[in-house]
Amino acid sequence: MKTLEFLIQRLVKAVIVVLGVVILNFLLIQLAPGDPASVLAGEAGAGDEQFIAQLRAQFGLDQPVYVQLWSYLQNILSGDLGYSYRNQVPVAQLIMERLPATLLLTGSAFIFSLILGVVLGVLAAYKRGSFGDSLIMTGALIFYATPLFWVALMAVLVFSIHLDLLPPFDMETIGANYTGWARVVDIAHHLVLPTVTLGLFFTAVYTRLTRASMLEVMNLDFVKTARAKGVPKGRIIRRHVLRNAILPVFTFASVQAGQLVGGAVLTETVFAWPGIGRLMFDALMQRDYPVLLGVFLVTAIVVVLVNLVTDLLYRFVDPRIETAR
Repeated sequence: MKTLEFLIQRLVKAVIVVLGVVILNFLLIQLAPGDPASVLAGEAGAGDEQFIAQLRAQFGLDQPVYVQLWSYLQNILSGDLGYSYRNQVPVAQLIMERLPATLLLTGSAFIFSLILGVVLGVLAAYKRGSFGDSLIMTGALIFYATPLFWVALMAVLVFSIHLDLLPPFDMETIGANYTGWARVVDIAHHLVLPTVTLGLFFTAVYTRLTRASMLEVMNLDFVKTARAKGVPKGRIIRRHVLRNAILPVFTFASVQAGQLVGGAVLTETVFAWPGIGRLMFDALMQRDYPVLLGVFLVTAIVVVLVNLVTDLLYRFVDPRIETAR
């Protein structure tokens, strides 16, 4: 019963957060410089005032901001994300076509960074003060401080151009028309560089956080008691230290999951990955505001859902946490 009450409370809060994000994003977009109607008129080769006014009326841009906001909220509640000025197709269709690619990339990067970061953090804490510890932490510091776009460009230069080991661009081999497992392998082959590039920064974060949390727990009384009883060090690390040290990492990972979409903008642009990050970048350059708002909304929903799932999983990670407050 407590879990059900907790879930209902979180769902209500999630709806409020998403609604606030929708309103805030809409108002911020209105403050952005540039006029979509002027951009479209310029691309059509007809920049006269009459044609621009016609476009503004067609897309409702001539209405007051509060009228546009109310109309947008009504459309959102009915499942209508608007119409793309540039592509002349519904925004929902555009996003649904691109969303699977972004979820595949960000999901792979998240799993890669979390597993590798925790493993390296445990090794660093286990070998505290050794050469291996110094090597792991130095590498984590380097990847934490290195810009993401530089890592992406260097990865393409080294592994695609010089070594010719991995494909540099796109999600699939163009014109190959693979099906079944052959297509899965081809996508996985193209996924390696973007996943590693996007995940390295977060791997560094998880490594440092895991090591610090492990060292803190290793100094607690119950761990000292286990050592005094003669429990093997490996068992202490697995059964006692890691189980308690992983909770801060778990919490931080739920927050970082949403930031992966932001990092995916650069990664998808460099690797020409057909996801919503690249769609958002193109929409920004083209002043296609309905697409921008649609991507922001979908991103907010994904982040809220990730945090909701994280809250529900806390009780399994640490039974001491009460879900009902």
